Amino acid sequence: MALFKLFFALLLLCTSTYGAKFTFVNKCEYTVWPGILTGSGTPPLETTGFELPQQSSRSLQAPNGWSGRFWGRTGCKFNGTGPGSCSTADCGSGQVECNGAGAAPPATLAEFTLGSGSQGSQDFYDVSLVDGYNLPMIVEASGGSSGMCAATGCVTDLNKYCPDELKVSNGDACKSACEAFGKPEYCCSGAHNTPDTCKPSVYAALFKMVCPRAYSYAYDDQTSTFTCTGADYTITFCPSIPTSQTAVVNDTPTTLLIPPRRLLKAHQSRVLNSQVQ
Repeated sequence: MALFKLFFALLLLCTSTYGAKFTFVNKCEYTVWPGILTGSGTPPLETTGFELPQQSSRSLQAPNGWSGRFWGRTGCKFNGTGPGSCSTADCGSGQVECNGAGAAPPATLAEFTLGSGSQGSQDFYDVSLVDGYNLPMIVEASGGSSGMCAATGCVTDLNKYCPDELKVSNGDACKSACEAFGKPEYCCSGAHNTPDTCKPSVYAALFKMVCPRAYSYAYDDQTSTFTCTGADYTITFCPSIPTSQTAVVNDTPTTLLIPPRRLLKAHQSRVLNSQVQ
């Protein structure tokens, strides 16, 4: 009996130390190298970066209270004979492992804070384009008991509709307006560092039209932050369009009815005309 009680206590202890399971799925037509950056004061995951061939998956178990971000690196060359690099979202470590370094923008980011909120059990998550965009990515929750537990991210490939002034090289990624122009009104800095003074730019509005549930600028909280309790999460690169669960990611009617390129050009024309008047 004593042995059984000890085993049960250890089982409870082990169970209580685990948070969500993250599963990474690559549906791109090329290899993706996920990068992982753990938040300060949070126990790290078992890896900080790995290779994920097309049509493959890998799962990682996170501890309770974990926070951090994930992204997908593309065009990487790691041959073991010296430092390697990636054409988009490189973390600069020269290795498959990022070793505590973040993504060089532009990069599509999935951000998580597990076991937070007033009850200490709520997860917060989002997909952010604040640092630009490099590949389609969605986050889906499964097994959650409360909260919105909604899918979020970008199903549409924003690189196809990126304005010329934000394009990187041959269109492999799309810069944020902050990175491209460095002005406070685009970066929500200086006199524009509050929700009242930093409003979405024309470029943030364009990002929002293509990816309605993703963060388009720093204070885009109301339509871009999601919560769930007790869930596991799947991060899919280059997801299919649509499935019953991912269809809600593109839930703005105009985005579904009007070709994005025409929608973006029309929006730019309206803004330019208003500025002239």
